Amino acid sequence: MLRTGGMLTPHLRKFALTAHVVFSVGWLGAVAAFLVLSIAGLNSRDTGVVAGAYLSMNLIGLYVIVPMSLASLATGLVQALGTQWGLFRHYWVLMKFLLALLATYALLMHQFTAVAQAAKLVSGAGVRRLPIAQLHSVGTELLGDVSGAVLVLLVVTTLSVYKPWGLTRYGRRTQHQRSKVPQQPDHETPTPLGFKFLLAVIGVLVVAFKIVLHLTGHFGAWLVTPPRWNANAPFIPQ
Repeated sequence: MLRTGGMLTPHLRKFALTAHVVFSVGWLGAVAAFLVLSIAGLNSRDTGVVAGAYLSMNLIGLYVIVPMSLASLATGLVQALGTQWGLFRHYWVLMKFLLALLATYALLMHQFTAVAQAAKLVSGAGVRRLPIAQLHSVGTELLGDVSGAVLVLLVVTTLSVYKPWGLTRYGRRTQHQRSKVPQQPDHETPTPLGFKFLLAVIGVLVVAFKIVLHLTGHFGAWLVTPPRWNANAPFIPQ
């Protein structure tokens, strides 16, 4: 299954690539559907549509988006570590991994806070007793979060297609060691500006995400009361 040096065999490499593409496309497609439902839940004046939208978002998040995101991240790691691309040899691979890691972490926090809260608000109320004010607040948060998720996944997809910026310093050093060609000084090949920019954006997003969690009270609720299943209301984490 593995060649010398930990590389995947050609057949296994194709299988891993196919799995990664399937899970990644499924993740993006499910998030796009999630975006449509969040818009419907926020803007519809039909209480039945609102309740159905948020309950559907919870189910899609739990049973499609969460598994797809974890599977995409896992197969991506297999692709990176088991092929010539490596995880730290190319700037685009490293940035793609960081973005996927950030998106997965934000997704898990988002699923068991805002999404679970919206589903809980509509699951125990009749169509005439929906807490409209609370739903509007949570729905606005959901729409902003999922819009950001779509943007991040589109950036990840773009990196996979264009593969910008070339080798990292570690990648160049490894390449020179294998080819036994004298290595150029690092100052001649500085870190690409685009990579630095996206790295700064990731830092800003992490800080902003933490601030939003604290302002909405979700961060404390996640730490103090982890999600659990309610037997009387299946599919809705409390």
